[in-house]
Amino acid sequence: MSETSTSVFVSSDEIRARFSGAMSEMYRKEVPQYGTLIDLVADINAQTLEAHPQLLAQMQRSGELPRLGVERHGAIRVGTAAELSMLRRLFAIMGMEPVGYYDLSVAGVPVHSTAFRPVADAALLANPFRVFTSLLRLDLIADEALRAQAGAILAQRSIFTGRALALIAQAEAAGGLDDGQADEFVREALETFRWHSESTVDGTTYEALHKAHRLIADVVCFKGPHINHLTPRTLDIDAAQAAMPARGMDAKDVVEGPPRRDCPILLRQTSFKALKEIVRFADAGAGAGSHTARFGEIEQRGVALTRKGRALYDQLLAQVRDMGSAGSAAPDYGSRLAQAFEAFPDTHEALRAQGLAFYRYALTEAGLAQAGKAAVDTDLESLLAQGLVRAEPIIYEDFLPVSAAGIFQSNLGGEEQKQYAAHAAQKAFEADLGACVHDEIALYEAAQQRSVDQVRMALQGQARVAA
Repeated sequence: MSETSTSVFVSSDEIRARFSGAMSEMYRKEVPQYGTLIDLVADINAQTLEAHPQLLAQMQRSGELPRLGVERHGAIRVGTAAELSMLRRLFAIMGMEPVGYYDLSVAGVPVHSTAFRPVADAALLANPFRVFTSLLRLDLIADEALRAQAGAILAQRSIFTGRALALIAQAEAAGGLDDGQADEFVREALETFRWHSESTVDGTTYEALHKAHRLIADVVCFKGPHINHLTPRTLDIDAAQAAMPARGMDAKDVVEGPPRRDCPILLRQTSFKALKEIVRFADAGAGAGSHTARFGEIEQRGVALTRKGRALYDQLLAQVRDMGSAGSAAPDYGSRLAQAFEAFPDTHEALRAQGLAFYRYALTEAGLAQAGKAAVDTDLESLLAQGLVRAEPIIYEDFLPVSAAGIFQSNLGGEEQKQYAAHAAQKAFEADLGACVHDEIALYEAAQQRSVDQVRMALQGQARVAA
């Protein structure tokens, strides 16, 4: 074990920030349109904050404004349990833990997934970098011979550099990495996510796997799990969607997720369509082919919903689907969505009062003046009514399986509509991962309760909560 003092270890927040920045720089070089996307989102966010001073003030109070410009989520797809488990260990060094389980097979995508992200309040404010990580479901390849071939191909590859593996083991044994080791770790870890235009298989094998499902070919036929998109956060996704064509981006037809609202909820996503990229196959005589996988995505995040709120959201979404087929690709999908979601309250006061969304509570200036004077059992609603406490929406940090599948499908080719039976397999996924995933709603519940406890402690004079 290293004798290095823990006082010189770089924090996981700092390593995550370095890695996120390096990933963004690499992806900008690989996919130049990503740079255009970042510029577009920065312009839209500046315009939105100027037009909505209340939103600006709220983000300044909550401490969310500084994170907006650096906020990203990436997405990768791996092929084996060993790859998934090692990624868990790699992300742990950056303070990122597996949150949520997503079964995308029910939407015709042969993977199940989790999201690695920070979970503590302070870590999220420092840098909320997330990586949506999917594991290929080889059991969903119907052709037994092709399934066996895919498994054999994946078994032969190593997606991590030897030095990355050594640094992961060292960090686990010593409890951290020093400054130089942290920089080296970022450089070595980045190699796992780099794009490789050379396929590891011949053209015939690629075509067979591609025919089974485009995503299967994307996972199996390359050296590693190249990052397939890197997503900035916008404050007005409809404005961003409308502006994409003028900047040379072929935007997908609809925004995935809930409709536009005065009080955004959960997550809305759009993207420019996947790039067709030249690929060289392993058989020398095959020449070059093409592959589509990488694209540019934009997201808008709203308030996190409680279990009651998610149940209502799911119910309304099911109603939209029952109104017609073709999902979000249907011409009238937007109007059907807006119609159904008229039943979902659209003020923060109503969302909070009905227990549909999560909020973080803090003392106002008036509340701070009353610290140590108010009764500890004073009702929270009374404190809010008296202006002693304010409620700020807790941002949704996670993903929506239907939206993720919609983004995947639109960028794998619109005609790609495989059908799989429901095969939710969370226990099997967690066994492959080597850990249990966090229940994301429980994390929001805990965050809300922590804020309530802090308010009560402050009112007792035990602590002070900044306004």
